[in-house]
Amino acid sequence: MIREIQVKDITENIKEMCINVNYSLSDDMVCALGKAGKKEKSELGRQILDQLKENLQIAEADSIPICQDTGMAVVFLEIGQDVHLIGGSLEEAVNEGVRRGYTEGYLRKSVVGDPLIRENTKDNTPAVLHTRIVDGDKIRITVAPKGFGSENMSRVFMLKPAEGEEGVKNAVLTAVQDAGPNACPPMVVGVGIGGTFEKCALMAKEALLRPVGSHSEIPYIKEMEEELLQRINMLGIGPGGLGGTTTALAVNIKTYPTHIAGLPVAVNICCHVNRHIVRII
Repeated sequence: MIREIQVKDITENIKEMCINVNYSLSDDMVCALGKAGKKEKSELGRQILDQLKENLQIAEADSIPICQDTGMAVVFLEIGQDVHLIGGSLEEAVNEGVRRGYTEGYLRKSVVGDPLIRENTKDNTPAVLHTRIVDGDKIRITVAPKGFGSENMSRVFMLKPAEGEEGVKNAVLTAVQDAGPNACPPMVVGVGIGGTFEKCALMAKEALLRPVGSHSEIPYIKEMEEELLQRINMLGIGPGGLGGTTTALAVNIKTYPTHIAGLPVAVNICCHVNRHIVRII
């Protein structure tokens, strides 16, 4: 049976999600930062982690953003194939939700309308929108604002198949080491392996949405996540880039089939706020 959903409901939800995700860190990230503070071996590193936790408490208490860079809004929609959207354009509804959220929430507007002319759009639109048709009669909305301190440190590597697993690990470590303090560590590292040039980059972004502390269901990928996290934390970059044993809180990897001649790898780095929020309507 077809279920009708008004696009205005999507607008209202995205407006609220844009505000909430910028004011409060998700539970998985709060938990990960708490655990990191107990394990960090550097005294200065522990001080930085304590400051980050204090910042989160102040932001929530005073209803102000947890980071001054409130990001470019990235929106994922998983739309049930039994849903019929009514009342207007889906894309316009998404952008209207972002516009209202960033305006009513007094969030920094960071989007420019043309990448070269660079005139600010003044409402943080347009969003980056990814849609997927799935089974069912519901819509799963994920809003993940992405700041560009960490986004600018992200990389795509088009490896040769012969480089194999070690080549993938070296690519991830290279991206993190090159990012250094610029990605506002402790970071979450999203990795996409396989597909094509654009598919691996999208997977790396999606990997950031997986709760910190969870792992891939593929046993050898889970082992790779754990090994890479350990090796990244041995780089000594540390919280705030000031040294320590907590450079990353998690390495999340997604994979996809690829061509016999290729081994695409994308590394999408996110800072310690790693904002993401999900609603189902």
